[in-house]
Amino acid sequence: MSDNDIETVSKAFIERHGRPPAGVWAAPGRVNLIGEHTDYNDGFVMPYALPQRVTVAAALRPDDTWTVTSLNNSDTQTFGRSDLVPGMSGWQAYVAGVVWALAEAGHRVAGADLVLTSDVPLGAGLSSSAALECATLTALADLNDLDIAPLDRAKLARRCENAFVGAPTGLLDQAASTMCTGDHALFFDCRSFDSEQVPLDLKTAGLEILVLDTKTPHALVDSEYATRRASCEQAAAILGVPALRDVEDLDAALDQLKDEEMRRRVRHVVTENGRVLQAVQTLRAGDFRALAPLLDASHASMRDDFEITVSTVDLAVEAAREAGALGARMTGGGFGGCIIALVEAGSSDRVAAFIGDRFAEAGYHHPEHFVALPSAGAGRVG
Repeated sequence: MSDNDIETVSKAFIERHGRPPAGVWAAPGRVNLIGEHTDYNDGFVMPYALPQRVTVAAALRPDDTWTVTSLNNSDTQTFGRSDLVPGMSGWQAYVAGVVWALAEAGHRVAGADLVLTSDVPLGAGLSSSAALECATLTALADLNDLDIAPLDRAKLARRCENAFVGAPTGLLDQAASTMCTGDHALFFDCRSFDSEQVPLDLKTAGLEILVLDTKTPHALVDSEYATRRASCEQAAAILGVPALRDVEDLDAALDQLKDEEMRRRVRHVVTENGRVLQAVQTLRAGDFRALAPLLDASHASMRDDFEITVSTVDLAVEAAREAGALGARMTGGGFGGCIIALVEAGSSDRVAAFIGDRFAEAGYHHPEHFVALPSAGAGRVG
C-alpha cells in the first residue's frame, strides 16, 4: 500500500458517491515464514504481514444496503440484508460475508458504501482473500463503533471465509492480517490462540526476504489439501492423541503406523512444528541468519514427506540457493504459488534474475518477485 492507494480510493469514493469517505482502512496479505500444514493439526505457525494490502474507503449510508466497488476489476456490487445468505458467489461474497459474520455474532452493522483497491497478488498464496475480509471488517467495525479485539476480528473473518464463502481455511491468514506488527513475525499457537510478536528486523540485520511468485497455478490444491488433512486426522486417531501437535516421541509414533505415506505425513507435521519452535528461539536471540537451515529443512520436508511441492517451486528454491540465498522454501499451501528466500540486503533482484534465467531455460513462465519486509496489520490509514 502507498499514499497513492489512499488518495486513489478516496477520489474514487467521491466520484462515485458524491461525498468524501468517513475514512480509509487497510489490511495486509501475509507470507508464512515457517510452519506449513501445522495449523489444522493444532500446531504452531509464524507468518508476518506484507507491505501489500487491500485499501478501503468507506462511509455509512442511511439504509440496509451495502455497495462495494473494486477498482481492480472496475466492478460495483450491491446487496441488502436479505441477500446475506451463505454460498453467495463472486468476489463480493468476501465483503458480504463479513457483514453476515458480524451480524451473526450479534453486532449491529449499518449499511455502507465501500470502494477498494488491492496490490496483494492474486492466486499466489499470499492471502488476498483474508486481506479483503480484514480490511472490510476493520472499516465496518470503526464505522459502527464496534469494540472487537484483534483476535476476535480474525475469528470473524475466518467465519466469513469458512461458513459464508465456503473455503475451509484455518485461522493463520486472518490472524496475520489483523494481529501482525511491523518488524515482527507472529508466533501463533493454533490450539490456544496464544500469540507473541517475535522481532524480525531484517533491515538492521542486513538481510532481506525475497518473495518470488512462480506463476504456477494451484493445481489440485483443494482435493490434495483434504486428503492430507484426513490422513493427519486418521494418524492422530491411531496414535491416540487429540492432534499431531501432541506427538512427543516421533520415532515411537512412526513405529505404530504401518502405512508408509501416513508415516511421511506425520513426520512432516511433527518436525515442522519443531522447526517453528526453533525459529522462535532463533529470532528471540536476534540470530536471523540461523533461520536459513530451518527454511531449507522445511522445504525438504514439504517436498519429500508431505509431497506438496511442484517442479517450478523446487527449481526456484534450488536456483535461489545456487544464486547465493542463505536459505529458501516454498511458502503457503503448496502445489504452486510462492517461495521465500533469505538473502543478503540488496541481492534480491540478482537472485530473482538468476531464478528467472533458470525458468526460461526450463520453458516456465517468467516469475515475479518483491522484497517483503514485515509490516503492520489491519488499521485505519486515512
